[in-house]
Amino acid sequence: MQDPKEIPLKHRDLNWLSFNARVLQEAEDKINPLYERIRFLAIFSSNLDEYFRVRVSQLRQMKRVEKSIRKKLALKPSKTTKEIIKKVKIQQDKFGAIYEKQILPELAENGIFLLGAEHFTSSQKSFAASYFQKNIKQHLDPRIIKVHKEQELFLENAELYLIVQFDAKEELGLVNIPVDACGRFINLENDSKGHDITYLDEIIRSQIATIFEEKTITGIFEIKLSRDAELYIEDQYEGVLAEKIYNSLAQRDDGQPTRLLYDAQMPAALQKTIRKLLKLGKIDMMPGGKYHNFNDFLSFPDPTNNPNLNFKKFPNIKHRELENSADYFKTISQKDQSLHFPFMSFAYVENFLQQAVNDNNVSAIKISLYRVADESRLTNLLLRALEKGKEVTVFVEAKARFDEENNIVWGKKFEEKGAHVIYSYPKIKVHSKIMLIQRMENEQVVNYAYIGTGNFNSETSKIYCDHAILTANKNIAKELSRLFMVLEGELIIPREKNLLISPFSTRQEFNRMIYNEIDNARDGKKAKITAKMNSLEDPGIIALLYRASQEGVEIRLLVRGFTCLIPGIKNLSENIYMTSIVDRYLEHGRIYIFENDGDEKIYFGSADWMTRNLSRRIEVLAPILDKDLAQEFKEILEIQLQDNVKARIQDAEETNKYVPKAEGEKPIRSQYEIYNYLKQKHETRGQS
Repeated sequence: MQDPKEIPLKHRDLNWLSFNARVLQEAEDKINPLYERIRFLAIFSSNLDEYFRVRVSQLRQMKRVEKSIRKKLALKPSKTTKEIIKKVKIQQDKFGAIYEKQILPELAENGIFLLGAEHFTSSQKSFAASYFQKNIKQHLDPRIIKVHKEQELFLENAELYLIVQFDAKEELGLVNIPVDACGRFINLENDSKGHDITYLDEIIRSQIATIFEEKTITGIFEIKLSRDAELYIEDQYEGVLAEKIYNSLAQRDDGQPTRLLYDAQMPAALQKTIRKLLKLGKIDMMPGGKYHNFNDFLSFPDPTNNPNLNFKKFPNIKHRELENSADYFKTISQKDQSLHFPFMSFAYVENFLQQAVNDNNVSAIKISLYRVADESRLTNLLLRALEKGKEVTVFVEAKARFDEENNIVWGKKFEEKGAHVIYSYPKIKVHSKIMLIQRMENEQVVNYAYIGTGNFNSETSKIYCDHAILTANKNIAKELSRLFMVLEGELIIPREKNLLISPFSTRQEFNRMIYNEIDNARDGKKAKITAKMNSLEDPGIIALLYRASQEGVEIRLLVRGFTCLIPGIKNLSENIYMTSIVDRYLEHGRIYIFENDGDEKIYFGSADWMTRNLSRRIEVLAPILDKDLAQEFKEILEIQLQDNVKARIQDAEETNKYVPKAEGEKPIRSQYEIYNYLKQKHETRGQS
């Protein structure tokens, strides 16, 4: 096999920008209702903020690593960062054009006007002054900055501020914009037809003179600083080399600035002053529009309540077996059951847990929580199980990015109530989405397993496309119970034969199955690999896929996010075709199908083909053994592979071209087609 270090690969951070470009395409696509396009702008902005806090931060920290180490890892952080900045600038220009030339005019067509302070009527100016005094002023912390006194300026991460320029050049004003306390958007009084809305920023701008009464104001400019979230070196580099990198970075500052977004209208001299006050480099400065933090548009008000401005809601599909089941244990023991979110309600998972809590024969409940929701029915049920004296084991991932604090708070709550709470290990995350119910039946312990691709979170289940299976299959459930024993420290390895469990067996089994397809292709047998995932990055897997392509294995990939694999290279990856779907719901499921000369093997679960998922996280992928469910998963994936409305081609040039429709071909928008497929399958049972 070719050395993974020598194969052609895309840079993951550069290719991630192609994924966010697809999000921006959704903001531009007029198939989507107006308010949904606004939300896609907000998602694009939120994604970019996290990207700078994590990925760009890591690249910049790499610049401080010893040159010898950087050379050994083939790291070129400065070059990559410059390429990122160039691409982001192009995307932000497009973002601004969509907002200014499409969104604002279409809002106006619907009688919704987003006003700047300069367009306030006399009565609106009076309203703004009164509103400021009553609702905003007490939340402000205005400051005077002495420019020439080496005064260091500190800005909170992702908070909005107004820099106020005075005629006296030696001073600047700084005013926070208290979005958390006041909200970002304010409905203005209006004497005519239509609805006038303004930014909180604009109310404050209109009253700046009352804040700095003795100053002559010459300019007001919005800024926002993104800070380093945390350095996740272990996600990409491991072993002794990682330790050396950590030692090189021992002196790094927590929360180092990674990007200052500023109003492009800010004068160059003021830009330079701000940069020096914040101790930033030129590359840290990113020009933008008048307003920042567009993720606030996720809560942009709709005063019209016009249903045509939002996606039409899909009523939850009623599961043909679970909807009317009074005994989930009996239903699951008779046949494996599948769930597909967001088309079905997460309440089925909660109902199963509730039956377990109320069942006197259930002795133990074990669950892994990667991102713990705020108080929810599921967390309350776990607490209720403890009150009823059941053994409850909760594995809490303490390193789930940006959810660390909430996860630990909930871990402590469970501990206080008597649960056995296990937190993540120093160098490994538990990313699997699993639950085990142990029940006494005929004086024996019977295991019931839940395996999914998404978090145990009822809110995200409404917007993430995920899959899950409830099973009492003895082999699967026993292996899952052994995995929990590993997490509890009772076993060292789970000894699985059916499940793929990272970091124990997943890579080896995927390698074996890919090699099997290669052998079959050489022998003239049926050979094909079909895989859907969020991200594709692992060099070892990519090298094997390249080799399989060279041997004639047909490879069809569906990768929502970034990919390091380059498809379509002659004599290397010409048998690999890859698409990506970005639509109203976030594609989050992972499904892997190996042709195996006609005896297909189908797996689903929590792991992408990323090094961290294969080698440094606890992940669970399950074979779909029930023939009906295997066919169901296959047909769902097939619908997605046929998408010609929201699917883009992932090619070597990163063009993000939509999959073309042949003349007369039926449009297939896979998320809508899957909903109809599941509705037909579950809600027409028994009808003639």
